[in-house]
Amino acid sequence: MAAAGPRPGATDRSGALAARNAVFAVFFVSGLTLASWVARIPAVRDSLRLDTALVGVLIFGLSVGSVLGLVAAVRLLDRFGSRRAMTISISTSAIGLALVGVGSTLLLSAPVVFAGLALVGLGMGSLDVMMNVEGAAVERTIGRTLMPLMHACFSLGTVVGALVGAAASALSVSVFWHLLVIALLAVATVVVAVRSLPEAEVTPAAGKADASGGRGAPRSTWRTRLAASLSVWTDGKILLIGAIVLGMTFAEGSANDWIALASVDGHGLSNTGGAIVFGVFVAAMTVGRVLGGPVIDRFGRVPVLRACAVVGVAGLLLFILAAGPWMLYGGAVLWGIGASLGFPVGMSAAADDTENAAARVSAVAMIGYFAFLVGPPVLGVLGQAWGILNALYLILGLMALAGLAAPAARERHRR
Repeated sequence: MAAAGPRPGATDRSGALAARNAVFAVFFVSGLTLASWVARIPAVRDSLRLDTALVGVLIFGLSVGSVLGLVAAVRLLDRFGSRRAMTISISTSAIGLALVGVGSTLLLSAPVVFAGLALVGLGMGSLDVMMNVEGAAVERTIGRTLMPLMHACFSLGTVVGALVGAAASALSVSVFWHLLVIALLAVATVVVAVRSLPEAEVTPAAGKADASGGRGAPRSTWRTRLAASLSVWTDGKILLIGAIVLGMTFAEGSANDWIALASVDGHGLSNTGGAIVFGVFVAAMTVGRVLGGPVIDRFGRVPVLRACAVVGVAGLLLFILAAGPWMLYGGAVLWGIGASLGFPVGMSAAADDTENAAARVSAVAMIGYFAFLVGPPVLGVLGQAWGILNALYLILGLMALAGLAAPAARERHRR
């Protein structure tokens, strides 16, 4: 994880608010891009005549690309700065999204779709790191807890993406034209938004922040950066925070890729109905993140995380065992609320110790991204063997684990 140097123009209020709004926009576009693919998974599956296991293989292409993006993000920031690096990342994802449309609609080629998803993942993985780094900088500049709201913007993007995907499915719009329009819109939005970000030199994460709270530091060697990054993995508290993020992010990522298909194959809904269930889930996540900050300030992280785990487990049970549509929708709502705060709260908890905050946040983020990316393919394999609804019990167990690990996120100082 990298940390940026002094941020010209970010210290005055108007500049800080403009940068905040730019980060909000990037989070929104990231969610929109991902949800646009997810909402059309059933259509792509039908077009290519794939079984559940092969859908999992396609999703694995997204995971591989995302891991490479996480690795490349720091170098891109260091080489190009936040503005150009974000533009490169979203452009890569846009090309991949268009390629998914070509492979699933024009060429009817699963390998082409796999390659497109790898590019989508490459861009999204690197963009995830960049927008969280910029979001943390804006949060420090403004002096308020904004990370849950930033992630709410991501969730809002997924809501819009799901609704547009459902509309495209209902109107029989081809996957190609749908994803092409989304790709162009995503690039245009990010290109405009990043102009409000203060351009600054990016320095290695091993450096400490200056006295004013900035992120500037002299450059260090790769050995120093590697040692700082590896040292946090021996911290028991970080590993427990990672367990919280693992369970909650596994629940979020698996729903993003499988809840629509589970609704279709497990409960007999149409492709359009599956997209609507996905929209209900991401809408619940958005509400949870919008309201999460004030609730945490009122009751504290630990009780809220425990409550989220209980709600999420109840929602999963309701979804898996649903005997009718309203139970299915209710389960999706509770599942979404339960999974909504794990990742942003985990980021905040990891950053409580400012001595090596960047490396600590990076370690927890890696655990979260691992769950987000590896979880869906694992569920694909389990779903092929035992049925997709039975595979969801794995998520239930991990959410219970997250609830048990909640005390690790306790605040040093309540606001």
